Amino acid sequence: MKYFRNTALGLTLGVTGASFAMADSHAAELTIAIVNNGHMINMQSVAEAYTADTGIKLNWVSLEEGVLREQVTSDTATGGGQYDIINIGMQEAPIWGAAGWIEPLEFGAEYEIDDMLPAMRNGLSHEGTLYAAPFYGESSMVMYRKDLTDAAGVTIADNDSWDNVRTAAAAIHNPDAGVYGVCLRGKPGWGDNMAFVTTVVNSYGGAWFDKDMRPTLESDEWKAAINFYVDLLGEFGPPGSEGNSFNEILALYNEGKCGMWIDATIAASFLTVDGVAYAQSPNAGNAVGANWLWAWAMAVPTGSPNSEAAHDFVEWATSKAYIQAVANHPDFGWGKVPTGTRASTYAYPEFQAAASFAAAEMAAIESAAPEATDLKPYVGVQFAAIPEFPEVGSAVAQEIAAALSGAKSVDEALAAAQSAADNIMSEAGYY
Repeated sequence: MKYFRNTALGLTLGVTGASFAMADSHAAELTIAIVNNGHMINMQSVAEAYTADTGIKLNWVSLEEGVLREQVTSDTATGGGQYDIINIGMQEAPIWGAAGWIEPLEFGAEYEIDDMLPAMRNGLSHEGTLYAAPFYGESSMVMYRKDLTDAAGVTIADNDSWDNVRTAAAAIHNPDAGVYGVCLRGKPGWGDNMAFVTTVVNSYGGAWFDKDMRPTLESDEWKAAINFYVDLLGEFGPPGSEGNSFNEILALYNEGKCGMWIDATIAASFLTVDGVAYAQSPNAGNAVGANWLWAWAMAVPTGSPNSEAAHDFVEWATSKAYIQAVANHPDFGWGKVPTGTRASTYAYPEFQAAASFAAAEMAAIESAAPEATDLKPYVGVQFAAIPEFPEVGSAVAQEIAAALSGAKSVDEALAAAQSAADNIMSEAGYY
């Protein structure tokens, strides 16, 4: 890491489960910026009990993923003070913590921090200090319609080859019946299309940067991966894939329009169609980095006038008590609890019975490999844990979307991506 760029990068709480330190909080209200994903939306209903218990009004600002990142980054970097609590992830938490943008988190013994999955705790910490608490965690995996693959006489295995994925997609592709063989992220954004695309590149043996942190976007591995991605979605994906990310594809899948989807494990909590089966992520010979690692977490911006109350809410919302509250909620239940954060969640018999995806999700999380290697000299699977990555990733994302839409050839898109990334990294002082 070099230096920071100047650019703004039971339903009831339960008296015991929510005691923590709330009695000492004096804030009348908290403003919370959240991503508009299912578990975050559900939190607004579950947290009505928190307001009833504490008297603290919760003002929710729910934003699409890319917009959230822009607004939260700008406000936090400049000390704007618009939010008391923010949703951030593994890319931001260690960097922002080291920069002093967000406050360290320390919780009481009842929180049972050792119950937190090590992958999540490590990914949200800097030098052993936790700076954001995971609301839910995820890796990525294949979610496919087994009824369709069975009818077509094809199979999808754990860690399958991309060639076999293509064969399966072709076999179940039936646009006349409104079913597309595969749905994948195409909407531009470092956490949108590039989350999936990076895992494909990793699986081909590629990486964002070489050992000198120079971009490698015109390498043979990137060209092979992007050509495969563009061809696969172009032939067997829905029209307009360059506009689809998580929420758009979730809607398509639940409308019965996707035969296969490779995306965040957390999506399995919100699939309503029948016959879904799961497999570990495919690869082109390199399984390391073929599935990502992420957590949507809650952090407190430094200097919040409501810091104490904000810490109390984060402690509750990421606790075992919260998971139990979702399980007991009449609108949700065990199949809708946030997953990927605590080992204890996976031990509940009720969760195991309600979540057919549990074993596949845990296997994906445990096999994710964010550590730096000789091939990948930076921390992160689908991102690089450096301050400049959001700018680099966003620039490249636009070029990949252009290739997917047909506005540019893959070679043209990667040449433009290489030039943009090289300028950013050079200006930042890496070489």
